[in-house]
Amino acid sequence: MVQSIDGKTLARMLVHASASLNAEKQKINELNVFPVPDGDTGTNMSLTIGTAATELCQKLPTTVDQAASICASAMLRGARGNSGVILSLIFRGFSKAVKEKKTMDGIDLADALNAGVMAAYKAVMKPAEGTVLTVSRLAGDRAGRAAEENTAFEYVLESAIDRAREALADTVNQNPVLKKAGVVDAGGMGFVLILQGMLDELRGITAPEQEGTAVPVQDKADFGAMADEELTFTYDTVFVVRRTSQKPLSEYRAWLETIGDSLVIGEGDEEFKVHVHTDDPGLALTKAQEYGTLELAKVENMRTQRDALAAGRQAQSTDDLEAVEEELEAMEHQNVPPEKKYGFVAVAAGEGLAKVFFDLGVDGVISGGQTMNPSTEDILKEIQKTPAEIVYVLPNNKNIIMAAQQCVDLVEEKKVIVLQAKTVPQGISAMIAMNPDEEEAENTAAMEEAMGQVSTMEITYAARDSEFDGNTIHAGDYLLLVDNQLFGTEKDLHTALEKLAQESQKRGGEFISIFYGEGVREEEAAQTLSQFQDACPEAEITMLEGGQPVYHYLISVE
Repeated sequence: MVQSIDGKTLARMLVHASASLNAEKQKINELNVFPVPDGDTGTNMSLTIGTAATELCQKLPTTVDQAASICASAMLRGARGNSGVILSLIFRGFSKAVKEKKTMDGIDLADALNAGVMAAYKAVMKPAEGTVLTVSRLAGDRAGRAAEENTAFEYVLESAIDRAREALADTVNQNPVLKKAGVVDAGGMGFVLILQGMLDELRGITAPEQEGTAVPVQDKADFGAMADEELTFTYDTVFVVRRTSQKPLSEYRAWLETIGDSLVIGEGDEEFKVHVHTDDPGLALTKAQEYGTLELAKVENMRTQRDALAAGRQAQSTDDLEAVEEELEAMEHQNVPPEKKYGFVAVAAGEGLAKVFFDLGVDGVISGGQTMNPSTEDILKEIQKTPAEIVYVLPNNKNIIMAAQQCVDLVEEKKVIVLQAKTVPQGISAMIAMNPDEEEAENTAAMEEAMGQVSTMEITYAARDSEFDGNTIHAGDYLLLVDNQLFGTEKDLHTALEKLAQESQKRGGEFISIFYGEGVREEEAAQTLSQFQDACPEAEITMLEGGQPVYHYLISVE
């Protein structure tokens, strides 16, 4: 039985926990009570703790104070979605409880867990039972009692996990929404997996492989030993693409084999990674954008590298760009001095929606939304680049608000105001209501009032079969959402649009804006416009290309 741990052990435990969560993130995603393709709790929690794992591996802490501090700081900035933010808050409280401690035993662990729970509860305005908050609170309670029985670190952690599992199983009975869907809380499951991963590391159980580790790409190769004829192609090309299309990669794989060799494609839940030797890397990258958004790319000339090594010189590599990247990163974190009173940062997915916000006076648009929650760090960078004394943030998604709120205390030179915009139409209405000549209080009140006067309607599709609120939903069904609530399901898109058009008329909509999404053709959008004009003859209706993924249509009704 392990009595206490040091910082090196805690760091390894947290890295193991990150790997454990990453391995099960899709299972957590699938616990959504809504069968729409926004099941991202597992992804958000995994990305959040993944930032901590990366920094812990780089900084190699020796005390529990150092390990916990590094973890908390990284998770705060890397937090994504409500689940990620809550997780970061738990570890922030955890870190404060072990401040200046070199080692920790079971008593310290119990104190740290409970401090983390308190920090999370304080940050959530209306804590609900049957969530990760419940699971973590009950785990902390049991840890406290266990520490009175046995002060061994391992005993207290094991006891906390046992209680966390019991609490997780009971979430289906505590939360009415979970009960209707017949599932346990996704965030609670993520928390249990983190604790179990930590215990597994303590007991010497091998951690799951992190995503992408199986891709056999070497950092350096023995180019000097290669004969010229062995280099069939010139460029070693590696890149990462975030999926925005459901198109299978089989066609792309076959096409890549026609322009190169040494092909390896690693598929993740939301991205894929490619390694290929080719004479035309630009062509490979351009074609990849039919499947998603290019995120990272590395292109190296293998022939010149081989020649340099053969001549005893140092081969040039993309690694030489690290100094430039560090300089750019430092510049990106600098606060731009205020040049005006008000500035605005918005979150939106799709070039059309981004253009709308820019046209309304927004300074920076962060790409994100459902299934694409930006981190606190992503939002913070955009705030810092905004040259204003007061920066309004429009999250435009209920799962991004908490991540944005963490920025308020991270920026000292500017005042940050996070509006409770839960949808893109609410964010647009807020910007329309903004008056640069008014005082801050008046503007904030006007923007909040404008958000309350708009109804948001959306059409997306079901990712899987499900039962929800008495409705049988099948994969591929069109889902109709009104103000984030399920309004109905349909097999036919035209019928679904007609229902929303009629609902817009019932609500007395005077101004209706329709944003059509990625994959919707212009002629289809024109037909939709006619539908709404027929149903709402008195309304002023505008059709715009939003380009948003996931949602076929976003509709604003005022």
